[in-house]
Amino acid sequence: MKTHLAGSDAASIRFRGRDLVEELIGKHGFTEVFYLLAVGRMPEPGQTRVLDACLVTLMDHGWTPTSMIARLAYDSAPSQVQVGIAAGLLAVGDVFAGTMDGCARLLAEGIAKEDKAAWCQEVVQAHRAAKKPMPGFGHPFHKPDDPRPPRLFRVAQEAGMKGDYIALLQQLGRTVDAVYGRHLTINATGALAALLLEIGMPLAIMRGVSVVSRSAGLTAHIAEEQQNPTARHIWKLVEEEIPYEDPPA
Repeated sequence: MKTHLAGSDAASIRFRGRDLVEELIGKHGFTEVFYLLAVGRMPEPGQTRVLDACLVTLMDHGWTPTSMIARLAYDSAPSQVQVGIAAGLLAVGDVFAGTMDGCARLLAEGIAKEDKAAWCQEVVQAHRAAKKPMPGFGHPFHKPDDPRPPRLFRVAQEAGMKGDYIALLQQLGRTVDAVYGRHLTINATGALAALLLEIGMPLAIMRGVSVVSRSAGLTAHIAEEQQNPTARHIWKLVEEEIPYEDPPA
């Protein structure tokens, strides 16, 4: 058994065959080295730009379960910054911030289909019949459209991406609107799924991109909590708004 990821000895540290000190520090940015470690090769400039845009997009979204959990957990262990951050990251999942991999699975399946229109129709009809939400579509606040996907698509185009996955996502979006009889926006995680597939990010670790990105935002929430504590106020509001009552007889 071997690892090709990283190793060290008394005189050096190596990432994927490159010397950390001589070849990476000060010569390549965080996004490039993240891609190197995750994918196994140094990204092309366009791929770096796209991944960087993806990482920036999901850093924060204000008051969400991830940020509130982080602040509450930090209030319980204020000497351990990582406790709050880790607690918030545990809420990155199928509902919040981590839905990109569900959409990516669909796109990875559909890209191989010869008749993409028929595939889109089949997929959307199946989700509607099963009363399952379409991953990558809809948003509780950004209506009628999430402002992030158009910008992400432009970044990918300017970075020289081929655009096949983006085109399929947009085709799927038109089918969603037709089948549901109303407009459902392509949301940020849907757009991110397409972009990450465009740059060759493995589907199986795609949610890890969300975790890496949101870690930065949660670090900022902890920094603000240190200066302007809110956790006890959140606790008080919950007690006031959700009072205890004895169960009915």
